[in-house]
Amino acid sequence: METTVLDKPKLSFLLDNETETVALGFALSELLPLPFTIYMYGDLGAGKTTFVRGLLQGLGHSGAVKSPTYTLVEPYQFKGHSVYHFDLYRLADPEELEFIGIREYQDEDSLLIFEWPDKGHGMIPNADLVIELMYQDLGRKADFAFTDSVLGQDLAQKIRQKLGKN
Repeated sequence: METTVLDKPKLSFLLDNETETVALGFALSELLPLPFTIYMYGDLGAGKTTFVRGLLQGLGHSGAVKSPTYTLVEPYQFKGHSVYHFDLYRLADPEELEFIGIREYQDEDSLLIFEWPDKGHGMIPNADLVIELMYQDLGRKADFAFTDSVLGQDLAQKIRQKLGKN
């Protein structure tokens, strides 16, 4: 059986409510290098877009944050960098990403966030961080798994230092 990043040791965060989910995204935003790629897993309604809202707010976004379920990608421009939030849930074939110019989104000043990344297998860049959000009791649990990339390992160290996680 193949080992995936989700099988690796994780940092886990218990989130009692939406406010805590947004706050965790906000805290992560302060530590992210560029370029960087995040894969997000979780059932519908588990809080993926809520987490992204916090991350974007931490980067300085003050407007609405909507799920790109129907548009496939929502772009956000910041001074000196871009964030592209993808939702691949409705993607029928990874090759469809070529039609939207997936390669044009990948540059040294971009943060790429992919919900439902398995649907883009072979067409999207490898993740530096994998986040899995799941229901737990009345709240949520967020598991962070870091890939072996230099960026992923560097972020793991920063998070452990800032948030006091082992």
